[in-house]
Amino acid sequence: MTAMNPLPLAAALTLTVAFPLHAATVETEAGPMEITEIADGFDMPWGVDFLPDGGFLVTEIAGTLVRVDAEGGRTEVSGVPQVVAQGQGGLLDVAVARDFGESREIFLTYSKPQDSGAGTALMVARLNEAGDGLTGGRVLFEMAEGGNTTQHYGSRVTEAADGTLFVTVGERGKADLAQSLGHHNGTVVRVARDGTVPSDNPFVGQDGALPEIWSYGHRNPQGAAMDGEGRLWAVEHGARGGDEINRIEPGTNYGWPEISYGTNYNGSKIGVGTEAEGMAQPEHFWDPSIAPSGMAILSDAIPGWDGHFVIGSLKFDSLHVLDPEDWSEEVIRTRETARVRDVAEAPDGSVWFISEDRGAIYRLAPAD
Repeated sequence: MTAMNPLPLAAALTLTVAFPLHAATVETEAGPMEITEIADGFDMPWGVDFLPDGGFLVTEIAGTLVRVDAEGGRTEVSGVPQVVAQGQGGLLDVAVARDFGESREIFLTYSKPQDSGAGTALMVARLNEAGDGLTGGRVLFEMAEGGNTTQHYGSRVTEAADGTLFVTVGERGKADLAQSLGHHNGTVVRVARDGTVPSDNPFVGQDGALPEIWSYGHRNPQGAAMDGEGRLWAVEHGARGGDEINRIEPGTNYGWPEISYGTNYNGSKIGVGTEAEGMAQPEHFWDPSIAPSGMAILSDAIPGWDGHFVIGSLKFDSLHVLDPEDWSEEVIRTRETARVRDVAEAPDGSVWFISEDRGAIYRLAPAD
């Protein structure tokens, strides 16, 4: 998800109130918040990002990209890549380029067909002026030998301030490969806007290492975001317990499957335990698992939540608001937060989230 510079909430209401459907109020530690239904009727929506004209883009896992304009009109966008829509695979994340006003570029992650099955991939394309088609699509990154499993694609894309792109890649159910620098399984990768490998990537020139790798030892990171200081964070699924929030540092090994704060689904121990030399500890973990997905790191637009992390839970149908100062946590659970798949901060500073089960997109903001 591309970080954006939020406007004051009162200054950008045209983005979010032109087409509300339903609204509800929930009490939070930051005061009463209104949850407004922005759009519904989506089929397994996965990712959302914002266009500068007040509209937004939504991916549906089966392979559809939808543009919703500022008045609520919908257009299916042509030119999306072919996807393998099986299990957890399909058309996954979407990010609007920071320079969209000039480049009209968007980024898509997806499960790309491969000889051996499918692999996580990143595509860039231009949205035409009519907003109904993609042109010039090209693959910037494709994981090597994704395989024929249907889980753990990871697949959030985040654009850094310097224009480089980070993509989270799950280990595809092949846990041991997350410790191998010769595979993209269980990594965060970093590529330039043209798909080349930046020369300052940590493993460039190392024998046997894939140069796109930025960090490794991940299980299935499905949320990623930049904080206000330009640092990358990711949230990832553990097994039975052990979901993690990690600050992603270059060249760092985050331990999977050698260390974890969870257990295997049969209750057996994972690896050597919770820590090992040369492997990073998570900043925060959950046990039991919440099955975290999308994540946003907020600006200061909502008093009391400045710099807080908002993470969706697929398992408990909730939003989790965490203060990174001490990782204290508030859980918001309403009828709208059913299986939260993505979370994003809108240009006006409000929090948008996708309810996968309800096929809807909601806006959370301070109540009037």
